[in-house]
Amino acid sequence: MKTKQFSALGLFIVLFSLLTATGAKASDLLPPQQAIQEASDKLQQKLQDKAFSQNFAQVAQFVDQAINPHTDFDKISELVLGKLWNSASSDEQTRFKREFQTLLVRTYSRAFVEFKDWTVRFLPLEMASGSNKVVVKTEVLQPGLQPISVNYRMLLANGGWKAYDIMIEGVSLVTNYRSTFSNEVKTKGSLAAVIDGLAKRNAEALAAKNS
Repeated sequence: MKTKQFSALGLFIVLFSLLTATGAKASDLLPPQQAIQEASDKLQQKLQDKAFSQNFAQVAQFVDQAINPHTDFDKISELVLGKLWNSASSDEQTRFKREFQTLLVRTYSRAFVEFKDWTVRFLPLEMASGSNKVVVKTEVLQPGLQPISVNYRMLLANGGWKAYDIMIEGVSLVTNYRSTFSNEVKTKGSLAAVIDGLAKRNAEALAAKNS
């Protein structure tokens, strides 16, 4: 099951960088769907620039700017840590959010330069009037393969829709990472040690990509 979870998570990681809606115009989509497509369109256009994709630092910066307006990293970080978030100091919360966002962005960015052949189909959206939470359902399409279910949990905040969890074939990003970090805290003895380790891995990964 663990292998399946990480395989699904790997698929999630490429989605924001590879999405391109099929058979849907922006005017046909509801606001939560439009938020996803807006980030997708920006990234999809950059895929055409081969020179751009060879500069990993530039790619990472662009990916961060493209997905940040449509992703609630504060909520994701809180949900990922679960009970650990409430017992963490303000400094630990800030550091974790920064390093976790860096982890996601650099993983998105790696996918950005490695994968291209994906399209997405938006499914009918069930959205109650006045609701500030919704699940946007899509299917990822690949030539010769069965469609893959990808659902975005989204929240309306400050006038905009943002994703705070993504489920691939029923596997949740938040739940998956919560288990990972919970186990790491038990192994290393403290959240601070886990954050230090994450910061080190991020720094090493970015340095290696930019060398």
